[in-house]
Amino acid sequence: MTWAAQAWGVRGSERAVHIHYGEEIQREVASLAARIAADSTLATHYPPRWLALKLLEGEADLTARVAALPQGAALVAEARRAGERLEAIYGDSVEIALADARYGFIHGVALEVQRRAPTARYDMTERIDRIAAHRVLGLPIFLGVMYVMFKLVVDVSAPFLDWVDGVIQGPVSRWAGVLLGLVGVPEWVHALVRDGIIAGVGAVLVFVPVLFLLYLFLTFLEDSGYMARVAFVMDKLMSFTGLHGKSFIPLILGFGCAVPAIYATRTLENERDRIVTGLLVPLMSCSARLPVYVLFGLAFFPRHADWLILALYVSGILLAGGVGWLFGRTLLRSAPHALFALELPPYRLPTLKGLLLHTWDKTKEFVHKAGTVILAVSVVLWVLMNMPWGVEEARESWFGRAAATIAPVFAPAGFGTWEASGALMTGFIAKEIVVSTMSQVYLGAESTGEAAVRAEEPPTLGEEIGGILGGFVWAAVDAGKILVSLVPGINLVDAEAEVEDLALTRALGAHFSTAAALAFLVFVLVYTPCVATLGAIRSEYGWKWLWVSASYQLALAWVLAVMVYQGSHFLGWG
Repeated sequence: MTWAAQAWGVRGSERAVHIHYGEEIQREVASLAARIAADSTLATHYPPRWLALKLLEGEADLTARVAALPQGAALVAEARRAGERLEAIYGDSVEIALADARYGFIHGVALEVQRRAPTARYDMTERIDRIAAHRVLGLPIFLGVMYVMFKLVVDVSAPFLDWVDGVIQGPVSRWAGVLLGLVGVPEWVHALVRDGIIAGVGAVLVFVPVLFLLYLFLTFLEDSGYMARVAFVMDKLMSFTGLHGKSFIPLILGFGCAVPAIYATRTLENERDRIVTGLLVPLMSCSARLPVYVLFGLAFFPRHADWLILALYVSGILLAGGVGWLFGRTLLRSAPHALFALELPPYRLPTLKGLLLHTWDKTKEFVHKAGTVILAVSVVLWVLMNMPWGVEEARESWFGRAAATIAPVFAPAGFGTWEASGALMTGFIAKEIVVSTMSQVYLGAESTGEAAVRAEEPPTLGEEIGGILGGFVWAAVDAGKILVSLVPGINLVDAEAEVEDLALTRALGAHFSTAAALAFLVFVLVYTPCVATLGAIRSEYGWKWLWVSASYQLALAWVLAVMVYQGSHFLGWG
């Protein structure tokens, strides 16, 4: 008879599972089972060993029923003390220790009844997991992977950013002016297209290369199987908040978009975990915030933009931990906690076709938003910035007056101007619109004269197409050099070369100090999520939690932005 058959206690057709949990657990279970067996009321209704295990696990419903019986409270108290002794021994919860033993038993049974040819893939997965999913090394490795991701995203996309910006500011603006002139439209239509649509939508489309590379990298991590390991790596950190590693999966999805991440909380077992995780998801830096980070990074920290973006992403994770800890001990402190169990897929090398298809789908969504939501907001914003009709100073427009009304609130954070306040106002609709609004506010009026001059004698269509294609080729060559230069010991990039400026980065440098820029980025990281995310929160958790999310993030963002700005000045970094 095999050990598996013995463990199952096979006697003819009768089977009873008796898993060995280890000497310490077995001792406590035997002691509790003996007390249960001595109680005729309990022994009649429950198998003693099974009930002892359930009480050690702290199953809420069963524990409450036992506590209501005569002598039941004393038994529950003894089970609680036994659990505390075991947690001190194992350094983990009793639930996890029991689950480990059960999965170990299942694995042993599977090995005896299965015949599977050994594969290199499973052996390789186990070897990688000894490092990537290590209890101590896993977190530094995850941070290292994030740094490499942002290093690639920022550095490799930089030549394409400059190329797209040049195309929009040059050929697109020039030929839009020429075509509108041929049609004979009024001057205000010229201004709407040039200062509203092109300035607003174009400023967001500049960052398509950044988001393409970000989506490509995230898709690679997901398809390779590494993201599932991150959930286990983060389990210890998440337990500080009263959650577990499974809650980190929706948070990771929040790096792409908060809306599907909110809906992904449905996979969590109890309502408490779903609500707390849903309140933390908007603190993750979604892809819509990335253009803002890159824009300010290139404007104020051109040589260290990757470190700045990594710091913002990590800050969001740490803030989520602190806020989760607070919510878990205040608004949602009484709810039960669920056991964490997740199957890890084997590592695999994603196919190039699959990577490109998934990346294109996500990028297409962003471009679609630029052609719909951002386009509509850009048109409305241009109208508001020109009303009352004929206003010469944007500050005196309807939009400027509204933004100036709330601007003093942000003065302690260093960006109490109507331009910055207005950008944050429109950011409630979608975070990308912060960039779009700044482009219209800072560049719309300034580009009018330049665009008119360029429109007088534009190059021929053939010259424009040749210049666009040639610029793309050179951007690809420069990006390739940068990518190869990331390998230690290889440098194909001139270290003294100047970092290219976008038109908007130059404008920001004239309107923000370094301390104010940092405070603004912190505010964008934390403040109230976009309307689509708020709608998802209302749909999943109700109006109450929508207002909780909107209000606490707005207040927290203001406090942190003020602290960053004032602290920077105190330390002489302003």
